[in-house]
Amino acid sequence: MEFTAKGIPLTLRPAFQEYVLESLDPDEHEFSIMERTLAYGQREELRWLFRQYGAASIADWVRDVGWRLLPRRRLVFWKTYFDLSELPQRGGVWPH
Repeated sequence: MEFTAKGIPLTLRPAFQEYVLESLDPDEHEFSIMERTLAYGQREELRWLFRQYGAASIADWVRDVGWRLLPRRRLVFWKTYFDLSELPQRGGVWPH
């Protein structure tokens, strides 16, 4: 796997179409990197994410904000993976 100068896998480029991947910094852009990698990352990219931030930090992100932002299918996976049964339920169709 190839990486940017700051250590982000180049294979994540499709998940960051509105960014210049080489300008992202793993420390400065942790929120966006977690969001996009958890939502769209493949195995190697997810392994990198866990090495970069640690399981506890990722679980905290899913618990705090990820439950609102991740695609439903990925949310169910991460909710099960981290045993986060206490997450709030998202609403269905927008009521307006």
